[in-house]
Amino acid sequence: MHALPSTLALGRAAVKALPMHRAFLAPCLASATKRSLSTSCPRMNIMAGKRPDEKSTLGPGAEGPHIKDLPPQASVPVNPTEKVIQGDWVLFHPVYTAEELRSVQVLSRDAKTFSDKLAHSFVKLARWAFDFASGYKHKPLPPNASEMSLEELRKGGYLMDETQWLRRILFLESIAAVPGMVAAALRHLRSLRLMRRDHGWIHTLLEEAENERMHLMTFMTLKNPSPLFRAMVLGAQGVFYNAFFLCYLISPSTCHRFVGHLEEEAVLTYTRCIQEIEAGRLPAWSDLPAPAIAKDYWRLGDDAKFLDVVYAVRSDESTHRFVNHSLANLKYETDVNPFALREPDMTTKGSRVCFERDESVKFVDEAHRLMQSKTGRPQ
Repeated sequence: MHALPSTLALGRAAVKALPMHRAFLAPCLASATKRSLSTSCPRMNIMAGKRPDEKSTLGPGAEGPHIKDLPPQASVPVNPTEKVIQGDWVLFHPVYTAEELRSVQVLSRDAKTFSDKLAHSFVKLARWAFDFASGYKHKPLPPNASEMSLEELRKGGYLMDETQWLRRILFLESIAAVPGMVAAALRHLRSLRLMRRDHGWIHTLLEEAENERMHLMTFMTLKNPSPLFRAMVLGAQGVFYNAFFLCYLISPSTCHRFVGHLEEEAVLTYTRCIQEIEAGRLPAWSDLPAPAIAKDYWRLGDDAKFLDVVYAVRSDESTHRFVNHSLANLKYETDVNPFALREPDMTTKGSRVCFERDESVKFVDEAHRLMQSKTGRPQ
């Protein structure tokens, strides 16, 4: 702390001794002398005993002011004609219209090859394990369900309450974010190892991993899991991460097919959840406002409800279903990721299981033509 003035004096002497650098260094030293313990530089913050994360007085860069340069509670300034965006730190992700949210269908791809059947079998095993660990159940309603109360249906094991649904969703989302990150990391390392470009796969896989993590962050606003639940997630995540890592080294296509089937189950689960909310069987969620993090992430309206959030999450899972089944149809080593440049519309992703390989090639070619037409380059 006391050595700083002496350091500044030495700096001024150095400026006098080096005339050619004086014009460049003098303003910096004058500014430092004036403030003494400057906050304009992270290194100076450390020298002055300040935390590196304290507010900086640096001006905005080319991308605009950093969030740390703004007063507390301030929003990042954007174009005044646009809505203020808070979550601009996240990767690209689709934002859906009301019509798109309701265009998702429960679909399943037929297992054709041996690897497809193997992936499908593992998903059925994983589904059983998830159902057991989270206490999930979905029995057909009895013929006299209209005469039974909500409490009687729950006691009979026909319906789950809000707590049971949250337990199921939190457990699912804590595991669902693993495959995208593992696949992205392995493709990243492969690109470095072979010193070749990745053909656009890494970004899509990272976006998927982050999207699933944001699902978890959203639902955690409703319930803070217990230590026992967190321990179960820790164990399941450790086993699943390492198993998926090893399997991806052996057969990436089979792993993407596995994730595609897993997302089929996720779409089914969220569809049932939506039906339960709309039928009034989850009364605590019927008129529950959407969490702020969900409004920001999916650009929902101020009056959005929790039901709108579940619709958005289901649409995301439909996107992952479509993307992973499509990637499983490609040649891992050479084919370009068709979703690197643009996304199909939600109507396509909600009503179809995937692109076949030839459709992916056409989709990539069309994306290139669109880019060339917008930039004025010859097609």
